Amino acid sequence: MADGATSFLVIDVPASPMAPHHVYGTAAKDKDQQAAVVPYRDRFTRAQHAQEETDRLFAHALENVLAEQAEPSAWFIAVARPDRPLPRTAEPLTREAAGYLRSTANACSQALARNPHVVGPLWTLESVSNPRPGLRRWVFSTLYPSLGRGVYAELHHDGSMVLAANLSWKALSGDPADPDATGILVDADVVGAACRDTLALARELARRLGVDSPIPVTTAIATAEPAPMTPVVTEYASFRSIPDQACRPRRIQPVTALVTPADEDDLLRTNAQETFTDLMHQFGITVPL
Repeated sequence: MADGATSFLVIDVPASPMAPHHVYGTAAKDKDQQAAVVPYRDRFTRAQHAQEETDRLFAHALENVLAEQAEPSAWFIAVARPDRPLPRTAEPLTREAAGYLRSTANACSQALARNPHVVGPLWTLESVSNPRPGLRRWVFSTLYPSLGRGVYAELHHDGSMVLAANLSWKALSGDPADPDATGILVDADVVGAACRDTLALARELARRLGVDSPIPVTTAIATAEPAPMTPVVTEYASFRSIPDQACRPRRIQPVTALVTPADEDDLLRTNAQETFTDLMHQFGITVPL
């Protein structure tokens, strides 16, 4: 530099999740000939392993929430797992940091909301002052003892996370709906809030732990009951109803989004809107987030 000081430029290039891209060596027929081989089977093996881990987290979350539900319900289930999860040697998340992350992500999600009056899963977890330890993770739960809407969340030390919320709890005012007559009710407002909460929580966890890879986020709506699922929407600011034109599917296909630690709020809002839209379109309706 002009003043004689020494400076350094540090370029950090993270390892590719698809590596090795090429392996250089000699050809089998001619030892003097250089050849490049693409080990595509290794890539497929890693991709398959990542999908199996995601499926395992999803099944684990669904098993936990369905075992504790008081009545037949539909559940929002979201699983996020980094392309490169942190190794076990990484410093684990502290209990205090886990609570702070939940609070920070909730504030971020509320800032993204067009209707801040809708109570999302992370807001419900305000009642959980101290998460309990799990297998290399922290667990937040209002399932037992029941504390209002059933919500379950896990923050893993490797950057993975799980968020689940009961979508049928008080979906319509008055007496509980009869599943045989109405199907399993799905509160569209809570679905939208849960989509925002999920992406906000995945980003804040990645930033806190220093995750350096994209985080695929898989969301779905699931139920253990054979009855169809029926959406409930808010009209005219406060009127709750079941749309006449709505479909009543028995299964909702999972939807995938991508989050990175560098995502700005506008991109987070856009991805949450797309995730919510993809879920609600499977009910044959369009609902603004």
